[in-house]
Amino acid sequence: MPPTNTALAEPSDELNLAPPGDLAIWFFILAELLAFAVFFAAYAFARAKNPDLFDEMQRTLNRDAGAVNTLLLITASWCVARGVHAVVKYNDSVKASRWLLGGIAGGAGFLVVKLFEYTHVFGSGITLSTNTFYMFYISLTFFHFMHVILGMVILTVLWAQTRKGLYTPDSANGLESGAAYWHMVDLVWIVLFPLVYVMR
Repeated sequence: MPPTNTALAEPSDELNLAPPGDLAIWFFILAELLAFAVFFAAYAFARAKNPDLFDEMQRTLNRDAGAVNTLLLITASWCVARGVHAVVKYNDSVKASRWLLGGIAGGAGFLVVKLFEYTHVFGSGITLSTNTFYMFYISLTFFHFMHVILGMVILTVLWAQTRKGLYTPDSANGLESGAAYWHMVDLVWIVLFPLVYVMR
């Protein structure tokens, strides 16, 4: 008999096309992205009807604060990604918890800058009823602000659990799910910032 080809007999590594984390979190993320997409579409439609008002009001926004917040969220997402990598690739909970703490710090910085921005806006007597632009500005940014707060709560829980060594390369669904949500929050801001603060 011809020799058996042992290479063919051995099971080959199958390419895992499933997204990281639980499937349920991806349905939730999709629903959240659809909600923001409706908001963005409504903003674009309103802007097309009154471009002069929107251009004028955009000039009153603090672009520097928006740019700083963009850097903070991108940095926070990078830290969270590094934290997940530390667990999944190296099973290093200590290093992962430090990276997650960096992500929490970035998110906290975003909230602080945003609160200063809101203080200036509301201190100037601006409300939802001031005009159409500020109705969208306040609604969109506050809706996102609340998502950042939820993301911060999730990151804090992930950090505490990672410190206890509860995540391993074979059991990191919770960590990956929370990280996916945080990256969604970051992605929404990357669209929101140029749309509301910059594009004319």
